Amino acid sequence: MIKLSFRKKLWSSSGDMILDIDLSLFPGTFTTLYGQSGAGKTSLFRIFSGLFAPEEGHILVDGVKWLDTAKGINLPPQKRKIGFLFQDYALFPNMTVKENLLFALNKKQNKKTVADLIEIIELGGLQHRLPDTLSGGQKQRVALARALVQKPEILLLDEPLSALDYTMRLKLQHYVLQVHREYKLTTLMVSHDVAEILKMSDRMLVLENGKIVRQSTPVEIFTHKEVSGKFQFSGEIVGMQKQDFIFIITILIGNELVKVVADEAEANNFNIGDKVLVASKAFNPIIKKIV
Repeated sequence: MIKLSFRKKLWSSSGDMILDIDLSLFPGTFTTLYGQSGAGKTSLFRIFSGLFAPEEGHILVDGVKWLDTAKGINLPPQKRKIGFLFQDYALFPNMTVKENLLFALNKKQNKKTVADLIEIIELGGLQHRLPDTLSGGQKQRVALARALVQKPEILLLDEPLSALDYTMRLKLQHYVLQVHREYKLTTLMVSHDVAEILKMSDRMLVLENGKIVRQSTPVEIFTHKEVSGKFQFSGEIVGMQKQDFIFIITILIGNELVKVVADEAEANNFNIGDKVLVASKAFNPIIKKIV
């Protein structure tokens, strides 16, 4: 069991905020943090990994105290078994892919760890290339492998796929899930992509103004148990067109466009850019805004 309980005063463009976290994570689960920019998600990650110190609190991982402000305990990042994958890749430009991974090894570690990761994440054809010769998706795969080199127990992913195109996101989601299961990790990810969250997460935490206001499965949170249906897809409204007494709402789901008919009263609840859930119930599509 992993327990986090801490408070930290933060400053943002909207003013002061208290990051007040009380959270338990079960080993082996994949949990996503969801919330608006400035809610405290990245600060939570930084405190968890030891890059940021709270005013008060504690972190307990499998019975070991990583943080206890009352007793003056605050393990440095290198003593916490955490792999951290940022949005930017932060690879050494003068080192090949393989050299970047070897550099991350501890002195006592077997170099076979690097060979195993190169095979799992399919970096064999890239291992002798420099980062500047790689695509964004390839760099992200290398960064993922580097985060796993020291065999962490916990993997933190701070919107790692947000800058990638749709096809590459799908591939990287596959790699992340594969290593999550292969290494039996406890994974905590920040994401705003509804489809990604539904696909990857066992559990979801909603963060608002520094506090966790809701936690449950992604489906329960996004649907609020008000929509049921055999098929459910999440997407974004990209077009709305009025035709006589009805509206045709165009929704981008993945890389496909789906059109749903809505009456005027329903259409008034939506705007272009809204994230929505489309469900099919008895062959009648239902559309609901995702909060």
